[in-house]
Amino acid sequence: MKEAISCGGVVIYRGKVLTLYKNYKNKYEGWVLPKGTVEKDETFEQTALREVREESGVNASIIAYIGKSHYTFNSYSGIIDKEVHWYLMSADSFYSKPQKEEFFMDSGYYKYNEVYHLLKFVNERNILEQAYNKYHELKKDGEWPSVKNWR
Repeated sequence: MKEAISCGGVVIYRGKVLTLYKNYKNKYEGWVLPKGTVEKDETFEQTALREVREESGVNASIIAYIGKSHYTFNSYSGIIDKEVHWYLMSADSFYSKPQKEEFFMDSGYYKYNEVYHLLKFVNERNILEQAYNKYHELKKDGEWPSVKNWR
């Protein structure tokens, strides 16, 4: 079994969550959160920000670490044991542009309930729930960045 580590983000702008639709060779792959593999000499935070930017065109800012998910899947090279580290992120607009080279055909910001039901994987729904709870907590405490002071 091969081990892999990825990092990704739950990106929120004005209460809506960034989600990507993947379709490979006209085969439905589902709606997912942006994430990808850690590259050599890259921190988890750098990976998460890079992957969000590459897959969606969004320049996000990390607000908090959410946690990690874990799953296994089959690939052409065998069974992969994957760990994904997730970050709560803020964006400065609703802009997004899906990365067609990676078979992302659509992207956008949707209401929490819509995203929850769109997401293909249970582990991503769990991360979404944790991230959205943290978002509400930070917003209630006045700690969520406004667009004016976005970094």
